[in-house]
Amino acid sequence: MTNRKPTAMSRMKQDYLRLKKDPVPYITAEPLPSNLLEWHYVVKGPEDSPYQGGYYHGTLLFPREFPFKPPSIYMLTPNGRFKTNTRLCLSISDFHPDTWNPTWSVGTILTGLLSFMLESTPTLGSTESSLYEKQQYAKKSLAFNLKNSNFRELFPQICDEINCRLKTQQQLLQATTTGNKLTTCSNSTGETVTGSNKAAKNYNNNNVNNAAGGTNGSLGGIAISDENDFNENSKNDNTNVNNHTNNKNSNSDSYCNWHSIYSNLIAIISFAIFALIVNYVIKNLN
Repeated sequence: MTNRKPTAMSRMKQDYLRLKKDPVPYITAEPLPSNLLEWHYVVKGPEDSPYQGGYYHGTLLFPREFPFKPPSIYMLTPNGRFKTNTRLCLSISDFHPDTWNPTWSVGTILTGLLSFMLESTPTLGSTESSLYEKQQYAKKSLAFNLKNSNFRELFPQICDEINCRLKTQQQLLQATTTGNKLTTCSNSTGETVTGSNKAAKNYNNNNVNNAAGGTNGSLGGIAISDENDFNENSKNDNTNVNNHTNNKNSNSDSYCNWHSIYSNLIAIISFAIFALIVNYVIKNLN
């Protein structure tokens, strides 16, 4: 017994160095500082899978006889594939010591776990769920994992990544659901986007300038005024028209018609740009 413990510790250190040197795709793993036989892992949902965008936290509990005996495998984050806080019956877990291979490393174990997660084969500890349910679990996994103290301690970089994503999602939600109030959010390129349900009339000059490549708060060289200035100018124009002499009526009517066409054109262009920006942000989030 005393001879096997150093073997387990030595093997743990080897596997840890191997993972740092040659990381496994979609997987991060760290041993608990207070207990090297308890490892925590995070599986990032692969692209084009029901788990895309999700972060799945779990543990590997190694026996002192490792690598001669396999570990217990647990999933802690709700995911729609495995039950949480339940020993998983896999060929790489302690449910099947007869199929265990001592040459398998921590990376091998987690690669096998991810492979089985992407399948639909039932086993003890697995569960069934629809594609929609798995996608909802993926979205909820971000905030769920941040509640776990071990997760926060062992995976600070992933926590920063999750916090960034949650902040972006919240800003996008505010931009798309707010009423007349303008809401500012940042898209994936770091640009600032301002949204409003009156976007066709009121749009921040600087944001339009960034999106359209104009200068000095203009769109292609055409200056854009805010709604109050526009309404005030319209009232002044109407007053001036009424006070003009008959000789100038035709010129005033022509000016009003041109001004109306000009205003409608600006409103249409502004709304189209706003719609493109929102669509771009949504695509980058997905």
